[in-house]
Amino acid sequence: MADLEKRISQGRGDEPADIVLRGGRVFDLVTGLFIDGDVAICGDTIVGIGAEYEGAQVVDVSGLTLVPGFIDTHLHIESSLVTPFEFDRCVGPRGVTTAICDPHEISNVIGLDGIRYFQKASESCLMDIRVQLSSCVPSTHMETAGAELLADDIAEVMNHQSGIGLAEVMNYPGVIHRDPQMMDKLRLFEGGHKDGHCPLLSGKDLNAYVSAGIFTEHEATSPDEAREKLQKGMRVLIREGSVSKDLDALQPLLTDITAPYMCLCTDDRNPLDIAEQGHLDFMIRRLIGLGSPVLATYRAASLSAAEAFGLKDRGHIAPGKRADIVAVKSLEDCDVQMVFAAGQLLTDDAFANRQIIDPVGLKSVKAPQVAASDFRRVTNRETVDVIGIREGQILTDHLSEDVAIVDGDQKPDIDRDLIRIAVVERHGKNGNIATGFVRGFGMQAGAIASTVCHDHHNIACVGANYEDMAVASNRLSEIDGGFVVVRDGQVLAELPLPVAGLMSLDPFEKVHDQLVDLRAAAKSLGVTLDEPFLQLAFLALPVIPALKITDRGMVDVHKFEIIG
Repeated sequence: MADLEKRISQGRGDEPADIVLRGGRVFDLVTGLFIDGDVAICGDTIVGIGAEYEGAQVVDVSGLTLVPGFIDTHLHIESSLVTPFEFDRCVGPRGVTTAICDPHEISNVIGLDGIRYFQKASESCLMDIRVQLSSCVPSTHMETAGAELLADDIAEVMNHQSGIGLAEVMNYPGVIHRDPQMMDKLRLFEGGHKDGHCPLLSGKDLNAYVSAGIFTEHEATSPDEAREKLQKGMRVLIREGSVSKDLDALQPLLTDITAPYMCLCTDDRNPLDIAEQGHLDFMIRRLIGLGSPVLATYRAASLSAAEAFGLKDRGHIAPGKRADIVAVKSLEDCDVQMVFAAGQLLTDDAFANRQIIDPVGLKSVKAPQVAASDFRRVTNRETVDVIGIREGQILTDHLSEDVAIVDGDQKPDIDRDLIRIAVVERHGKNGNIATGFVRGFGMQAGAIASTVCHDHHNIACVGANYEDMAVASNRLSEIDGGFVVVRDGQVLAELPLPVAGLMSLDPFEKVHDQLVDLRAAAKSLGVTLDEPFLQLAFLALPVIPALKITDRGMVDVHKFEIIG
């Protein structure tokens, strides 16, 4: 029989279903009620609930509650520091069956080849990886990236089966001031999905941005900001990543009334946090623990997400829907026991049978060899702009401090928590080196360097002394990118990320162990931040207020200009 006839026959019970889940109960996200009875699956599709079925395979889910698979509505898989295949294996068993990603990290390094890599990888992963097309490569004109994607470039990769639409439109000034290149990209997706990114935008500027047809947004960091965006037709994606932690602030806004218009996303969560806390399962536990209704929380994690991104085939355990099903013991604890993605039980054997494709972006670090003297900050002005870190946010403060000039240089002052930050261009384009000051690391000695440096992914380095900064930066060239911690000229810990300087080729378990060592090494330097590496990476992103740094200098994001 054809698939259509087969689904109908198995749904009616005229023939045994391919798989029957027996003994559990379905948590219905439309009515909020529990439904007893079997769940019948034909291939990748649910064909029956609330009745008794025979099946070629019967799976015992006694005592468990079945909920739809979780949908991460915005993330960059590269920032998990592992390949799409390891990300699949890492978070799939935690209930994530759909991940809507933007590969703009790898695209900023190697262009369309990065997008094609993710598209090809999505064909072999067990979870459904949806690859949005990167709208801002580079994110602004104030940085040197490894590639540039214009509308004609994006059009070349538009028709892949993994596509949904245009990925986060970070250049919000380009939207509201009608930049011609930005307009070309928006027109390319006219009538389709366009994902948003507009931190702190409000009033008429927000009206203008939403008028471009951008209806999802993950940058709200306060209830007032999120409320205005909801009122103006946007779906708000609550974010809880390794650095950007907005869940606690936005939780009061998630109610049974707002849940149809709110979703969950991680937007960068590394294997260390996934192992110690969880992924979307952690967000669900946390939201419910803070008082959000159970129904509202699970809707945001699945049904509302599916509706927001036009994925009409999932988000609900019901006939005709994709068989993405998570079995938990407790809704409140979200203690995942079993996961089906498109009707396939996620097991070690299932992951082992995937077809793994070759990596791309190897040997991508083409940075100049640097010396300690390259990190001097030569100036004749004692008053300097200082990046003020807000832990748990990628927003920063624009501070001002007086720093004495000694021998033409303004040196780090660890007593005032003023340490050097530098960005070294690493794509072989111009060899730029920009320096500045940052407050918030608490660093007393040594240096940290990384090629994960949003979104241009040059080398970002912070240090209490220039010699260690030089050692750390040069070590990144030797290991083809990654994270390095140095003290007294010695490498204390490192994590090689040879895939475009962003992703490891190792299993996520090994990456987790290396991150544990890196965190301990950073703390030995006096660093007080829980996640110093990704926090460092976001200090170079010039589309997030207020003060950032790129290889071209310090950037006043509100003015959208380089200031020194």
